[in-house]
Amino acid sequence: MIKFLDLYKINQRYRNEIDTTIKRVLDSGWYLSGKENENFCKNFADYCGVKYCIGVANGLDALNIIIKAYGFSTGDEIIVPANTYIASILAISQNGCAPILVEPNIDTYTIDPDLIEEKITSKTKAIMVVHLYGQVVVMDKIWHLSKEYNLKIIEDSAQAHGAMYNGKRTGNLGDASGFSFYPSKDLGALGDGGAITTNDKDLYEKVKAIANYGSYVKYHNIYKGMNSRLDEIQAAVLNVKLKFLDEDNKTRRKIAKFYIENIKSPNIVTPKVNNEDSHVWHVFVIRTKRRNELRKYLEDNGVQTVIHYPIPPHKQVAYKEWNNLSFPVTEKIHNEVLSLPISPVMTKEEVRKVVELVNIWE
Repeated sequence: MIKFLDLYKINQRYRNEIDTTIKRVLDSGWYLSGKENENFCKNFADYCGVKYCIGVANGLDALNIIIKAYGFSTGDEIIVPANTYIASILAISQNGCAPILVEPNIDTYTIDPDLIEEKITSKTKAIMVVHLYGQVVVMDKIWHLSKEYNLKIIEDSAQAHGAMYNGKRTGNLGDASGFSFYPSKDLGALGDGGAITTNDKDLYEKVKAIANYGSYVKYHNIYKGMNSRLDEIQAAVLNVKLKFLDEDNKTRRKIAKFYIENIKSPNIVTPKVNNEDSHVWHVFVIRTKRRNELRKYLEDNGVQTVIHYPIPPHKQVAYKEWNNLSFPVTEKIHNEVLSLPISPVMTKEEVRKVVELVNIWE
């Protein structure tokens, strides 16, 4: 079986260093908010090219805390792509704000910059850009709109660690960015984890407090905060894996390039990329109108696949007030996408086998 993602193999490559790192944390007797967090946050900030980074419990918390720190209130609107994982939207609605959905570009699957301005109102406070599947959002027009209308840009960088746009990495393309280090991410922990990056010192100080029960000083709470911390073991493990992230992304790009150049089935639409650096291929997403048939065929022939994602946010029961809305491009994407295996530990033989099976499928 060609696994969709073999996390055991991915982490085994660093096993000795991870074992040593975990032992160091255990022996230190300090398991939260210590040197491991300090070191990782400094290194990740440097990697992203920003001044500040704070580790939090997960990617949803990262976005949630950013919005909370900006002080947006009930009725404030945040523009967000209709085609995204639901966490992007949950962070907005959990802060009492209104998510304003915008269709994606059918080629990139990310928010269509040409459709944003028509959704801006006097209540709009921010644009949340989601670098979906590993590809950076085209930012130029969004930067222009943010200045013209005095809007914050919040990046959801959960799937795009290391992707670049105009020489800058994700995490440094807006006012603040939320990252996830869920184990399957390109930079994945051994459990949940997340981070916030920013160049805004005031925001950094505020998110640090909000993530710590709203407190700068123990037992003195100045915000209605949260308990959201990246533990020392996860920070230490991430510090090990960060050193190899660029090399792993390079391997993902090679596999993606092979897929794109060699998948010839007329029934398959392969991804389109702006340039090599703009995509880190968290997942390799194809489209086909016969998705269920192809998925079963590949499963029967020993290839695991995943659907990212089968139900768009506006069709979820959790947002039943949106269920009658129509977003045709988003719905087309969610009805047709299928993710093929891609990871730094796939062998050339496995990649060729996937291509061969897809090409002979009729």
